[in-house]
Amino acid sequence: MRRSSHIDECKRLGFDIIEISSGFISIPTTIGCVWSRRCRRPASRPAGSGDSFRRRRRDFGWELEGEGTRDPKWAIQQAKRFIDADAYRITIESEPITENIKTWRSDVIAALLDTLGLDKLMFEAADPGVFAWYIKNYNAEVSLFLDHSQIVQLECLRSGIWGTKSLWGRVVTMTYPS
Repeated sequence: MRRSSHIDECKRLGFDIIEISSGFISIPTTIGCVWSRRCRRPASRPAGSGDSFRRRRRDFGWELEGEGTRDPKWAIQQAKRFIDADAYRITIESEPITENIKTWRSDVIAALLDTLGLDKLMFEAADPGVFAWYIKNYNAEVSLFLDHSQIVQLECLRSGIWGTKSLWGRVVTMTYPS
């Protein structure tokens, strides 16, 4: 009898997206891509995920400042490899881009979006100010993940029924006639 893998078990349970993450452990991109291809068959969608520039150390009490940063080109190259391996979406962690740093790395966000496109990326938005910034700068359809307690606030921003001073009246969503 064939031994079932974690991927097979997730499929059996009905999960349609499986995250392959290097947020807490280092997974070689090659291995992540193999898993991504395997997830794709037959019915689930792999979502590549990882810290593009620094490893997450907050949970262990380590400081991010001393770890340095990586060139955004490296993150783009890794993301492209996952997309080529059929990843449904690439998740970008907020730490070192908009969380626990003095100056947001909006240049990194722009480089990722310019190269990979809005439909292939999801950004962590750990703070209402962050998800408001994404909506203001990249439209209401930008893909974000956040704490469940912030969903109502996010959806009110997306729909234009609530907003901060800098967003009020600027968010417009439209449906196209069929």
